[in-house]
Amino acid sequence: MTEVPYQTRPDREPAMATAGVCVLFIVLCATFAEEVKLKYKRATKPVRLFTEEELKRYDGTQEEQPIYMAVKGVVFDVTKGKEFYGKDAPYNALVGKDSTRAVAKMSLDPADLTSDTSGLTDEQLESLDSIFEDTYKTKYPIVGYTASRILNEDGSPNEDFKPEDQPQFQIKDEF
Repeated sequence: MTEVPYQTRPDREPAMATAGVCVLFIVLCATFAEEVKLKYKRATKPVRLFTEEELKRYDGTQEEQPIYMAVKGVVFDVTKGKEFYGKDAPYNALVGKDSTRAVAKMSLDPADLTSDTSGLTDEQLESLDSIFEDTYKTKYPIVGYTASRILNEDGSPNEDFKPEDQPQFQIKDEF
């Protein structure tokens, strides 16, 4: 009986093809994992709780301060969008506060610069969710939450706030 060289043995071809497919699968998984990691910006510091007064300090008027904006009670660091949100920029009115209503209505009217969503149409609420998910959560790091998202007006804990359901919130994060 003559020995068939390793490369030409027909009984080894299926194993080689399977190994090749496995390697390709691993490479594709690694590639897609990198894309998913890049989609959502992780906070560089633990998230924290912002009162309205504290959030006002990050309104883009002070060069040395970052620029923060809240939407749906989530505080984003929009400093890298300084040309839009910085001092004298077109959307500066939105920063230093929770501007949920203004984002939903695509408005810069001072009356809309609030977190109040009562009376918004279904279309405006859908627009808000879309902008929140596709713009703010994908472009800007989350640095915290507004106190009104976590606490009731009387200061008691908001029972509807569930840390595990919050974007980029880790149970180990401290406020």
